[in-house]
Amino acid sequence: MEIYLVGGAVRDGLLGHFHQAHQRPDGTAHADRDWVVVGATPETMIAAGYSPVGRDFPVFLHPSTREEYALARTERKTARGYRGFDCYAGPGVTLEQDLARRDLTINAMALPAAALDAHGRFDPADPRLVDPYGGRRDLQAKVLRHVTPAFAEDPVRILRIARFAARWPDFTVAPETMALMREMVAHGEVDHLVPERVWQELSRGLMEQRPSRMLVVLRDSGALRVLLPEVDRLWGVPQRADYHPEVDAGVHLEMVLDMSARLGAPLATRYACLCHDLGKGATPRDLLPRHIGHEERSVELLRAVSDRWRVPRDCRELAEVVAREHGHIHRCDTLGAAATLRLLERCDALRRPARFEQVLLACECDARGRLHHEDRPYPQAERLRKALRAALAVDTAAIARQEHSRHPTAGDLGQRIGAAIDHQRQQAIANALGG
Repeated sequence: MEIYLVGGAVRDGLLGHFHQAHQRPDGTAHADRDWVVVGATPETMIAAGYSPVGRDFPVFLHPSTREEYALARTERKTARGYRGFDCYAGPGVTLEQDLARRDLTINAMALPAAALDAHGRFDPADPRLVDPYGGRRDLQAKVLRHVTPAFAEDPVRILRIARFAARWPDFTVAPETMALMREMVAHGEVDHLVPERVWQELSRGLMEQRPSRMLVVLRDSGALRVLLPEVDRLWGVPQRADYHPEVDAGVHLEMVLDMSARLGAPLATRYACLCHDLGKGATPRDLLPRHIGHEERSVELLRAVSDRWRVPRDCRELAEVVAREHGHIHRCDTLGAAATLRLLERCDALRRPARFEQVLLACECDARGRLHHEDRPYPQAERLRKALRAALAVDTAAIARQEHSRHPTAGDLGQRIGAAIDHQRQQAIANALGG
């Protein structure tokens, strides 16, 4: 049997980034490396010490490294969606046939295992590189191009291309590939994507270096209109130029997402950035370019998005706080101590100060994700941090004891304690902010 390194590990190695395996606590290997075995059967793999683990097609764990090795296979489309495939793996399947089922030419290259050194590195100029579909050429030209028309059989590939565009902002999608993606959308393939796969690709795309490119590619293909119509509606919606020199709400979203990447925001914060202004796409036209009440509309719309794609709880909860409160946070320098305390309470900042930091970061991305505002400071964040520190410094236990000693039998003792704590927190905030 012949063993080859294939896919992303070859692509990234040609770009100078090599993947290495690391063992998980359960003994299996974690590495973004795909191995393909040609000329083997399940019986010969087991006889060589490999352990079978695949359900849908033959995959085996290496006896020592515990990395996954798959038999070379072909795929045949049997139904809509990414699960509608029949796979055939046998000793007669060639490496070229296996590579033909892959999505992009830059992912359809292979190297024999013998070409790698002990550290998983290889010489990019190694003549043993197997590249039947011009992947090296497209990698050098920075082009994302599909391998064969079979690309159209798996709608997840539209999301993957969008994610790769976000990872490599200087890569372009080949015109014929974009045309094929549009055909897939028109034929309804995207309608059959399952929530888990959509969220997996969206979340990974949000974490790339330029998340806006994911939205641009999805929008160009028509897939954004199907998957995230609430987001797609933002382009072409005007905003007040005195607040938003970029004017277009969709362009603003692109800038906010890219600012979230620039500031190293975690996934929940980036999802909050994605959803913070959804309500602007539903503003009545006679109100434009003003967006009165868009915060409440944004909360309602993002709940629908989160339900549709089964977004994790931490992401959806943070997004709701940011959508509802970002306007108040931007204007917090106009709030007195009492209103500032109410804002902190609505954000649950006193109980969850670490999450409140993510709220502030999302608001900073929103404020700086505007034309000519990219490098401006965001003093609102420090103002609210100062207010929160002051409120948290109030000794609530001491206040409770004091109120209990004063009114030991009062029926409204709990209300008295709450009012006293509230008063002391307001006073502490006023002192901290100099008001």
